[in-house]
Amino acid sequence: MHLNKIFVLCILLYLCLAEKDYVLELNDNDFDKEIAQHGIAVVMFYAPWCGHCKKLKPEYEKAAEEMNRNDPSVAFIKIDCTEAGKETCSKYNIESYPTLKIFQSGEFSQDYDGPRKASGIVDYIEARIGPSSKEITSIEDLDKFVTMKNDVCVVGFFEKETELKEIFLKLADKLREKVKFAHSSSKSVLEKERIVNGIVLFRQSYLRNKFEEARVAYTGKAASEDINDFIAKNYHGLVGHRKPENREDFKNPSVIAYYDIDYSKNPKGTNYWRNRILKIALQYKNQITFAMSSKDDFHHELSDYDFDIASENKPFVVAKNTKEQKFVLKDPFSVEALEKFVKNFLEGTLEPYLKSEPIPEINDGPVIIAVAKSFDELVVNNDKDTLVEFYAPWCGHCKRLTPVYEQLAQKLKDEDVVVVKMDATANEIPTNYSISSYPSIYWVPKNSKNNPVLYEGERKLEDFIKYVAKHATNELNGYDRNGSAKVEKDEL
Repeated sequence: MHLNKIFVLCILLYLCLAEKDYVLELNDNDFDKEIAQHGIAVVMFYAPWCGHCKKLKPEYEKAAEEMNRNDPSVAFIKIDCTEAGKETCSKYNIESYPTLKIFQSGEFSQDYDGPRKASGIVDYIEARIGPSSKEITSIEDLDKFVTMKNDVCVVGFFEKETELKEIFLKLADKLREKVKFAHSSSKSVLEKERIVNGIVLFRQSYLRNKFEEARVAYTGKAASEDINDFIAKNYHGLVGHRKPENREDFKNPSVIAYYDIDYSKNPKGTNYWRNRILKIALQYKNQITFAMSSKDDFHHELSDYDFDIASENKPFVVAKNTKEQKFVLKDPFSVEALEKFVKNFLEGTLEPYLKSEPIPEINDGPVIIAVAKSFDELVVNNDKDTLVEFYAPWCGHCKRLTPVYEQLAQKLKDEDVVVVKMDATANEIPTNYSISSYPSIYWVPKNSKNNPVLYEGERKLEDFIKYVAKHATNELNGYDRNGSAKVEKDEL
C-alpha cells in the first residue's frame, strides 16, 4: 500500500512538472466544434515531412505559450493535412505547407502573412486583435502589463480627456503593430505613478540595467510627430536587441556585437557582454547606434567576415558608417579594445573591411577578372565604358555564358570598352549593385560610374554587341550604333 501511494505521488509530480502543450492538435472530426469555442485562434496547416513546418514548429509553440498569458487568450491549433485533417485542409484550399490562418469565433478571418519567429508571430497577432491601447484599471493591471509583455510598453496616464490623450490614442492606432500601448485614468494608478497627464515608456524587463533608466517620461508638447520621435529614440535603449524582424530600426553609423544571445537559458551570460558594451555606448549614445545580435540569427551577415562562429566565445564587433562601409574589431573583445575601436571609427582612421579574393597576379585575358579589392581600379576609375558580370562558380547559366562573354571581350579588345567579371560569392558587392540572380550583368558608362544599369537583354554574342554599340559613350571603332560591323575602306 505504501509503495502504491509513492507511485501515485510520483505520477502526480511528473504531471505537475511536465511541460504544458500550448498547441492543440485537431482533426477533421473535431476541428469545427473546437474552433468555434475560441474567440481568436491561429491554425497551422502542416505536413509532417515538410522541412519549413519543422523549422516553424518550435517558434509556433513559443508564441502559443506567450499568448496563453494574453488577455484575451489566443488559441494555437495545428492540423495534419496528410492524414487526419485532409478534408479540413481541402475545405480551406491549403496548397503549400505550412499555411497559417486566423479564425475569429469559429469563422475564417484572414490569412497569416507575418513573421515566422515567435516574437514576430506574437506581435503580428496582437496588432490585429483588441484595442490598439489597453485600458489599465488597477495598479495590478499596470504591473502585469509592463512585465508580462517582456517588450517595450508605452503607457499614457490621463486624469481627464485632454488633447494629449486624443493624440496618444491616434498614435496607438498607427503604431499598434510595433509598440504595445496602454492608458489609464484610474485614480489609484495615477497617484502611484504621480502623473495626471503624461506618457511613459517602460523598457523591456530583460534589458533593464544600471546604465539607463527603466522608464522614460515624455516631456514634450502634445504633438504626434514629437511623441513618435520620442518612442523611436528610446525604444531600443543604449544597446538594443537587434533581431531579423527589427534590424531596419538600427541606423548607421552603428556598432553591432554578435554573440550567443539567449535570455531564456542564459540571461546572466547574455547580459555579461551587453553590460560591457553599455559602458562604451554610454559615452557615445548621441553619435552611434549600438546593438547586439544573435550569431544564430545572423549567420548570413557573419559569413561576409573571416570569423569562425564555432570557436569564438567573445563578441564579434562590426561597425558601419553612413556610406555602408564596414569596419571590424580585430583585437579580442574587451571594454578597452571596444573603446579604442569606437574612437578610431568616429575619427575615420580605421581601414574598411572588404570580403575579397586575392588580386590575381596575372590578369591579361580578354575578360578582366575583378575582386572586391580591385573593383574600383578596374571598373570605377578606368575611364572606360564597362560591362560587368557578377557570377557564381556553381551557376549553370554562368558557365553557359562564359564562351560568349569571352568572344565578346575579344571582339571589343580594341574599343573604349572593358569587359569584366567578378565572383559574387567570394567578393563583397558594391552597394549600388543589386544581385538577385546569377549571372547579373551591368553596364557602367564611363561618365556615370555611380549609376550602373542592369543588362536585361538576350545573352547571344550579337545581342551583346548591339547593346554595347548602342549605349557606348563614344561610337565604337568596329561597329556602328546599330551593331553592324563597319566595312573597311580597302574592302570597298
